[in-house]
Amino acid sequence: MKKILIIDDEVNVGLLLSKFLTRNGYEVDTATNGASGLEYLKANTYSLVLCDFRLEDTDGREMLRNIKALYPTTGVIIITGYSDIKMAVELIKMGAYDYITKPLYPDEILNTINKAIETQYALQEQAASIDLAADEKPQKENKKQVLSAEFVAGTSRASKELLRQIELVSPTNYSVIILGESGTGKESVAKSIHLNSPRANQPFIAMDCGSLTKELAASEFFGHEKGSFTGAFSTKIGHFEMANGGTLFLDEVGNLSYEIQAALLRTVQERKVKRIGSTKEIDLDVRIIIATNENLQDGISKGRFREDLYHRFNEFSIYMPPLRERGNDIMMLAEHFLKIANQELDRNVTSFSPEVVECFMNYRWQGNIRELKNVVRRATLLSEGSEISMKALPLEISNFKLAAFEPSSAIASSANEVKEGPKHDLKNAALGAEHETILRVLREVNFNKTKAAEILNIDRKTLYNKMKAINLK
Repeated sequence: MKKILIIDDEVNVGLLLSKFLTRNGYEVDTATNGASGLEYLKANTYSLVLCDFRLEDTDGREMLRNIKALYPTTGVIIITGYSDIKMAVELIKMGAYDYITKPLYPDEILNTINKAIETQYALQEQAASIDLAADEKPQKENKKQVLSAEFVAGTSRASKELLRQIELVSPTNYSVIILGESGTGKESVAKSIHLNSPRANQPFIAMDCGSLTKELAASEFFGHEKGSFTGAFSTKIGHFEMANGGTLFLDEVGNLSYEIQAALLRTVQERKVKRIGSTKEIDLDVRIIIATNENLQDGISKGRFREDLYHRFNEFSIYMPPLRERGNDIMMLAEHFLKIANQELDRNVTSFSPEVVECFMNYRWQGNIRELKNVVRRATLLSEGSEISMKALPLEISNFKLAAFEPSSAIASSANEVKEGPKHDLKNAALGAEHETILRVLREVNFNKTKAAEILNIDRKTLYNKMKAINLK
């Protein structure tokens, strides 16, 4: 029998809906608040959830987020008043199947529920047929890696090694540290590990630790009960509980305070979590993957990161190579992002000019894959024809091209000054060395003059004067 959960704090509404749906062949459970609704979900399997937007301890937005994180295949219909219709539409964009407005009309409710369940069953049958087809393939094909939508497998040596490590660690239950510069795609690798693990059908919950304040971190990690502290107007499920059975990905974990690190260590060791304000402990079965662009061992030596927590996390480590070390992957990724940009912007840009290809292959890409994606999207928007040319690139990249690949008047000027001066003129030799240092630093920071001035330990005005002296524009 098809099973439905009704979550509504108006007891009479829940009772009437329950009787009506039972008469129409459904098995129904009712909950009067968000917390008890989630408890029902954990204990039973439902075809559909009918959830009131305004609940005593939470709201429809938070409930939808929790339901979809814990049970992504369960359909959700929001019950709302006319004043909340705008919000209900936003909830549909977040993953709700539909909404129905109060006052509730039996025929409308039944029609919407029937359609929702039919859609849900069709999706489940489609997924089952895909799984069956996969089972019927030769065993060798079954071992093919499933990569996240954001991950683009390259052909460079560094990319092949990365794929090998993903394949090795995915079937295990090891905690993983993903190391690498910002923008290298650490979250996409974490998702790929999850998708190739036995937990693939369970939640993958990502958490940006870099954006957490000290006050909010405990609530985000562990959750809280309504009224447990000032501002706790509703019950909140923490990320550990949301990821239970699946994978929890912690990005920029080096930014967490020492106190939160201690609480994390206790949770990881004991495999139990307790919401703030609650006395009930919840058993955890969570795989943890963390990412950082910082040197955690350096943080340990400086007392910023707990060594015991580091060793808990570091059962396996993966190094994400920067884009500039990935050779031909650069243009493979650029072409991938070009296809996506064409779809997003409804454009038909088909290629990159030879000058752009040369520039992309030699540019330092400090922002890595994220920077490349943004540059390609911008260039696709600005391009007038079918080819991306140099004029569509941001100035910091086109300037780098001019300085790096065309005859450098600055280098020639600096070299000529040294050659034309007296052979053993220390002042002239010092000027030549200074000019070369300025050029080197400018290239390293992609001609960002503010950063260059900081590295050179001079102010911007002095840097401009020195650039003018060596004829560098």
